[in-house]
Amino acid sequence: MHPHMVIKSFLIIFCFIFSYYMTFFGSQQFRHSVFFAIVSGLMCAEIGMSIQHDANHGSYTQWPFFGYIMSATIDLVGVSSFMWRQQHVVGHHAFTNVNGYDPDIRVLKPNVWRLTREHPKRSHHNFQHIYLPLIYGILALKSVLYDDFASYFTGSIGHLKIPKMTRQEFLIFWGTKITYAIYMFALPGLFSHYDALDIIRLYVIIQLVFGWVLAFLFQVAHVVEEAAFPMVDSSSGRPMLARGWAASQVMSTANFNPKSIFWMHITGGLNHQIEHHLFPGVCHIYYPEISPIVRMTCEEYNVPYHSFPTFWAALIAHLKYLKVAGAKDFDFRLNG
Repeated sequence: MHPHMVIKSFLIIFCFIFSYYMTFFGSQQFRHSVFFAIVSGLMCAEIGMSIQHDANHGSYTQWPFFGYIMSATIDLVGVSSFMWRQQHVVGHHAFTNVNGYDPDIRVLKPNVWRLTREHPKRSHHNFQHIYLPLIYGILALKSVLYDDFASYFTGSIGHLKIPKMTRQEFLIFWGTKITYAIYMFALPGLFSHYDALDIIRLYVIIQLVFGWVLAFLFQVAHVVEEAAFPMVDSSSGRPMLARGWAASQVMSTANFNPKSIFWMHITGGLNHQIEHHLFPGVCHIYYPEISPIVRMTCEEYNVPYHSFPTFWAALIAHLKYLKVAGAKDFDFRLNG
């Protein structure tokens, strides 16, 4: 376990607790509470990127019990770690950008986006590059208040069937959901000087920031023109990974600003998504060290290695792809 992980984790958790307190109890003026609500949303995202992401991949620490505790930090900000592991670790990492397999690019209900040729086309998709960046903000709210419960009762996340929970997983799922409801709604309702409407407004601000940060940072890694979207064999129903799983992971993923220590720490290594997808069991602190090796190996075997110079370049590429994908007919890389 890298000492930087421990220091960063406890700093993030402290900042989240402090900003939560100041949002609902410590600030006397609403505009100050809005500021701390924004900070609280950022800290929720930091917990998602810099703590639980490594922990739920098993790369945070060599001590299983401590790793399990850190993986549950995402439960304490409203998102089920059990459901996150099913969608992200089992679904997304195994079948990155494969339509019908990767739950991260599944067709949503309502059908608000079109990311691959196989997705049904609707007239409003022509404008998805305009409205999706706004809708991204509600994804955390949707996950906290709807998705986890829908997955629990249906037993699936899109096409992905989820296993039955163990007794411990059941207790953690419902125990943390109840704990979240108590500290996020009941305590402010009972002890905050704000009325119910203001409490809801502050809560929504937290969730919007949480959703926007995570959505943009994850989307720029896979939903860009440079990334491949492997096809599914119509006869067997299996993904066609012509060059193998590892090459497909590289080709369906993109980095941004990989030499930046700031972005590495602030995103929990999400600027090194290629390295993460190849070595999800390696802590993100080490990505800058293995990145040159991965790049040279890709060059040696002629595997495309995509890296944007800045986050903003990656974001622009994502928005451009949304515009192209929203058109009736479009061409994009299908090899994987």
